[in-house]
Amino acid sequence: MIHDLSRREAITLMSSAALLAVAGSSAFGKPAAPAAAAPKPAAAPAKPSKPEDIFTISLAQWSLHKTLFAKKLDHLDFPKAAKNDYGIDGVEYVNQFWAKKGDDAYNNELKKRCSDAGVTSVLIMCDGEGNLGDPDEAKRKEAVANHKKWLDAAKALGCHCIRVNAYSRGSFEETQKLAADGLRRLCELADPYDLNVIVENHGGVTSNGKWLAGMIKLVNSKRAGLLPDFGNFRISDTENYDRYLGTTEMMPFAKGVSAKSHDFNDKTGEETEKDYTRLMKIVYDAGYRSRVGIEYEGSRLSEADGIKATKALLEKVRAAMFASLTK
Repeated sequence: MIHDLSRREAITLMSSAALLAVAGSSAFGKPAAPAAAAPKPAAAPAKPSKPEDIFTISLAQWSLHKTLFAKKLDHLDFPKAAKNDYGIDGVEYVNQFWAKKGDDAYNNELKKRCSDAGVTSVLIMCDGEGNLGDPDEAKRKEAVANHKKWLDAAKALGCHCIRVNAYSRGSFEETQKLAADGLRRLCELADPYDLNVIVENHGGVTSNGKWLAGMIKLVNSKRAGLLPDFGNFRISDTENYDRYLGTTEMMPFAKGVSAKSHDFNDKTGEETEKDYTRLMKIVYDAGYRSRVGIEYEGSRLSEADGIKATKALLEKVRAAMFASLTK
């Protein structure tokens, strides 16, 4: 994000300030597994038979965070709103909007409302549960344990993964090892659930595509993956990582894609800071053919208009890609 801090970047800064100095290698728990090669993209038909074969669209709950915080929309009604108001049949939740965390009955009610609306639960974005790359091993273990309730919720709802943060402190290499250790432990916890655990570029060193790709290789787990976010490449107040390079580096490990948007050209409908055509070509060329989540975070347009503008742009880009691929 360029203009201001997103909710997750704010969490990054607050968490980093409280971290201790990096511990020695003995604090990492069991030794890191050997680096794994980047997974090969899944084979896909050379020519899609319909635009949706290129990618489908979901709605990230943060797109409506102002509405939710103002109590104008209840968390349980988010799936219905996604389908009825925006014509989107896939939803990506944010854990802070749960009124009852770790409550099976609440999760089952949300699942019922999804079913009633004909909506698929895609993933849960988890913030505020501790730093998986904390230099203190006890705190890393605590962060892993804190995510169990979100694995329970994701399994109940039929999600395919949870999105977590890999914040740490120290040198480039040390933070990779620390984050990989915490993420590996969480992947082991997630495996019996048949759920994946994915990390988003999310501020600080976690907005560095090379760091993320290297960290995932150290984890060496089929459950571990990445969630490239088109907007979250801000490393510091004075440094931004190249979004196109970062997306390219992350995509071989992607198990989701976040189409962050802020503002649009009124005449053409293009995003003013991001070349969606270029970004979605990177996504397609990596072999990704699944959900792309709308995450509108702008201020000029209302949340409703921003969601609609992002959806219209994604559909325009998809239609052009389909036409080009089926000539």
